[in-house]
Amino acid sequence: MDAYRKRRIIYLLLHLAFFGVVGIVGLFSLNVWVGAVFTLLVAIILIHDWRKEKIFHITVEKYIESLAFRMKKVGQEALLEMPIGVVLINDKFEIEWANPYMTRLMELPTLTGQDLFLLSDELQNIRKSDEKKHSIVTIQDRKFKVIYKKEEKLLYFLDVTEQVAIEKQYHDNRPVIAILFIDNYDDITQAMDDQTKSMTSSTVTSIINDWAEEHDIYIKRINTDRFLAVLNEATLYELEKKKFSILDDVREKTAKKNLSLTLSIGIGAGSPSLIELGELAQSSLDLVLGRGGDQVAIKQPNGKIKFYGGKTNPVEKRTRVRARVISHALKDLIQDSDFVFIMGHKNPDMDSIGAGIGVRKMAQMNKVEGYIVIDFDELNGSVERLMKEIKKESELEKFFISPDEALSIMTEKSLLVVVDTHRPRLVVDETLLKRFEKIVVIDHHRRGEEFINNSTLVYMEPYASSTSELVTELLEYQPDDEKLTKLEATALLAGIIVDTKSFTLRTGARTFEAASYLRTYGADTVLVQRLLKEDIETFIERSKIIQNVRFVYPGIAVAHGEEEKEYDSVLIAQTADILLTMKDVNASFVIAHRQDGLIGISARSLGDVNVQVIMEKLGGGGHLTNAACQLDVETIDEALSLLKKAIIETLEGSKEE
Repeated sequence: MDAYRKRRIIYLLLHLAFFGVVGIVGLFSLNVWVGAVFTLLVAIILIHDWRKEKIFHITVEKYIESLAFRMKKVGQEALLEMPIGVVLINDKFEIEWANPYMTRLMELPTLTGQDLFLLSDELQNIRKSDEKKHSIVTIQDRKFKVIYKKEEKLLYFLDVTEQVAIEKQYHDNRPVIAILFIDNYDDITQAMDDQTKSMTSSTVTSIINDWAEEHDIYIKRINTDRFLAVLNEATLYELEKKKFSILDDVREKTAKKNLSLTLSIGIGAGSPSLIELGELAQSSLDLVLGRGGDQVAIKQPNGKIKFYGGKTNPVEKRTRVRARVISHALKDLIQDSDFVFIMGHKNPDMDSIGAGIGVRKMAQMNKVEGYIVIDFDELNGSVERLMKEIKKESELEKFFISPDEALSIMTEKSLLVVVDTHRPRLVVDETLLKRFEKIVVIDHHRRGEEFINNSTLVYMEPYASSTSELVTELLEYQPDDEKLTKLEATALLAGIIVDTKSFTLRTGARTFEAASYLRTYGADTVLVQRLLKEDIETFIERSKIIQNVRFVYPGIAVAHGEEEKEYDSVLIAQTADILLTMKDVNASFVIAHRQDGLIGISARSLGDVNVQVIMEKLGGGGHLTNAACQLDVETIDEALSLLKKAIIETLEGSKEE
């Protein structure tokens, strides 16, 4: 407006100057009357423009006043009448003012002076954040997007109920692909006649079809032991709430007909691409079969995996044919390498060390130097006693080296064999792991979400009692120019005995065959017992931990160490083993501070409770009857709280599901 007025004034001044000059010229050079006429004309024009300018100015001022009034009124209307909630709070999260929309929504005369969380408990989150934006809360059965302005102590509430409903409908209807696999169908039906085989096939098909029809799932048999299923995420959510009861149905209904059949399911979800869903489903199934079957794995595109089932011990399915094939493949890899390095997990146990000694022997049988990589500061208990025995044989001692020594020796042609673990973060030195291009994994644990993905050869058998058992079988197919020494055989036998609790748990016919093979090479059972002996102090420490035992769930006992004391990881595991032998204990958990600053939990079960699934919820893993995890928390109470939650979620189902 000021710029316009300036232009008008300049325009008037130009008029005045022009007519003034003309009038003066006419007055002095032409005629007095002519000059007078021009002067009068200038005056009339100036008066006209002045009046026009004044009228325009008054009009503009009235327009601005009217516009300002309307804007103020519209602002008041927006604040008080628009369907958007506005709430002002104080430092104590008490409402100081709320617009009428929020008051009408809560059906109260006024909200002033009320606690903010009266609107919704979900608003508690704003206490923890500097500025919480776009969180969705429920108020009076409606969904609101909340925008929180901390500095102004102001909250906006936007009703997004319809939007949330549309989003839910979209997610519920997204496709999901599942592959169902009957784990041991071929093994069981192999010896059947055609009629019995047909009846068995019909029984399984009927169970699966009834389940699919009940949950509105499209199912198609694509092979004798495979089914393809298509469903949506809403159905998947319902199946998760029921913990995939189809697994129990197949197991129990076939057992009544003397058929030990179990079902494995791989599911791909969370992607709009059918191709990607199919790949995720197959990847999930591979993961389930690697964990022993009788389970469900749900895999998302972001790599997140959820597991269900796994209530039974895996049935022994590996064959000597596979062992021979793996042994020959490993022999080729060893012969193509200049050095072989063997690395187990941190805080090694007898199985890890025994398997390492066995693989080093394979390298020796193939005329390649092999080295076992360990952290000498982590040795304790029976492993430390084994190392003392090894020191008596100077030939074997020199093949134990530190990670730094391994880095200085290794070349591009070197081979790394990881034993008794498949998780990168659990190996002795993760940096060393990343330096190798050729990696072999030999493990007997059920496969977890974390895995050494760049492996050249993987031999994972969850049906085996121990990694030492697997390595013993592989040794049988290696060149026999070099024989196992008595101490090497004893170390392998000790690994088997420790992991089977003296042949009482996870022991199959192949376990005894491996032990028999080792005995033929002089494995000393007396030396094994001497290596596994414990001192009086250890026994007393275990007893003190057991004194704190409590039942957190029927049949589930939990004991813990002292808050200010650190315990050896082997001691924690042994305490869980002892606790499991007590009356009325179906599963045992022991919690204690470890020497590495973490809090460790060792879990044991007789088979009725899948402790592996419980430990996986806390970032750990293991077997159905033997598992563990490490928690980065401060106190035993925190660890106990997390453990209780994991137990309840596993046995009863989480609220989220």
